[in-house]
Amino acid sequence: MGSKLRRWRWWFAVFVGMLAVTLTSSSPEVKQQQQQQTVSRIAFGSCNNQSAPQPIWDAVVDFHPQVFIWLGDNIYGDTKHPFKLFGRERTIGPWKNVPRFVPSSEQEMEAKYKRAKSHPVYTRLRQNAKVVGTWDDHDYGLNNAGKEFDRKVTNQKLLLDFLDEPQDSPRRKQAGVYASYTYGSAGRDVKIILLDARYHRDPVGSCGTMLGDSQWSWFEKELKGPQTAITIIGSSVQVIPNHTAITLPFFDMESWTRFPKERDRLFKLIADSKRSGVFFISGDVHFGEISRYDCGGDYPLYEVTSSGITQSVEGTLPDFFHYVVRFVAWLVPSTMRVKNKNCRYKSCIYGQPNFGAIEINWESQPVTLKLEIRDKNGHPVSGINTSLRELQASNSQTCVTEKAAGCNCTPESSLPWIVRYRIAILVFVSLALLLLALVLLLYAVIKFVRQGICSKRKPD
Repeated sequence: MGSKLRRWRWWFAVFVGMLAVTLTSSSPEVKQQQQQQTVSRIAFGSCNNQSAPQPIWDAVVDFHPQVFIWLGDNIYGDTKHPFKLFGRERTIGPWKNVPRFVPSSEQEMEAKYKRAKSHPVYTRLRQNAKVVGTWDDHDYGLNNAGKEFDRKVTNQKLLLDFLDEPQDSPRRKQAGVYASYTYGSAGRDVKIILLDARYHRDPVGSCGTMLGDSQWSWFEKELKGPQTAITIIGSSVQVIPNHTAITLPFFDMESWTRFPKERDRLFKLIADSKRSGVFFISGDVHFGEISRYDCGGDYPLYEVTSSGITQSVEGTLPDFFHYVVRFVAWLVPSTMRVKNKNCRYKSCIYGQPNFGAIEINWESQPVTLKLEIRDKNGHPVSGINTSLRELQASNSQTCVTEKAAGCNCTPESSLPWIVRYRIAILVFVSLALLLLALVLLLYAVIKFVRQGICSKRKPD
């Protein structure tokens, strides 16, 4: 009886302690204190299928981030039908009669978020780091959807619940999930701006808007507000690279380059703000890479793309085809990708599960930044080292024109056609040679059979 009483007392004490921590951590004073803490380690990721194995969370937790940023596809909320060329329901081909992706109900979306949130190692991450985020298409509710999607209001609430957004947060009252956060004190402060590239986005190819008027106005105020040492702009889709221009007709990727006027407006707004220490993070594409654009302002603009937590280009293929993927990635031309000795593969593209890691050394002079993509074991697969001295708005940028040697300024769409379309040329030439080989083989078989028949018909 005494041991049972002591056990109940112990559990009661634990409960009271947890309740006290919860109540105090939600108080304005504690929140302000947390915001003022210097942040030196930030992790981020995207493309997380809640139903798939997620071993990478161990590596994320072992990195000990103070902040974790979701960059979209935090769950796969829509339902994907398999490829079907024939049959009653055809999802591909010229006679396609049903969509490949369909939205899920509110109850289904809620269950998927609950499953993602209850992962035991991700739960540990939530206990030790501030978790913030935005969305992309699959957690928005439908593949490649924009402002026309009619379930976005309901799904916004579900995302904010997943992120533990307070009930009185302005994000719950606005149209879209864009937000900003500032951590640290003056001189050691980090501003995180998360954009919503879905809620107000016009159809791709419409020459419309990416963010919508209200979000653009908010974004401009954020950039022209109080200066911070570092500003991280999170976009669910890529900002700098234009992979569509070099992979058509096989892949048609969503990115800011599909809205060139909006992209130019983004770069101009950053340059006009005279804000130092700005760089991008993004997701979506199911591989990791680091890009650099040298002609967007007074200093180079970096972008670290991490995708995905579970979804990756190599993860969907048998092991043998991993080498094919890496060869194709090496062959694809790139004018913006950072290639250095820190890459695991020659292409500097990493097509397996990964997460992004940012380390800031506030003690060094000048302050240094390490931007990396890490694998499921926490090992770097690509990375760069830079400093706040390099990312100063007062720098005299040498890459003032696209003709400057050694500068990442030439857009992929401006490459010579034989370079730009070399993947397509390789595929079609290979198919032509394969077809020619089959024709020659068929001709040889027919000739051999005819000779055999003729030899049998000859008299002895």
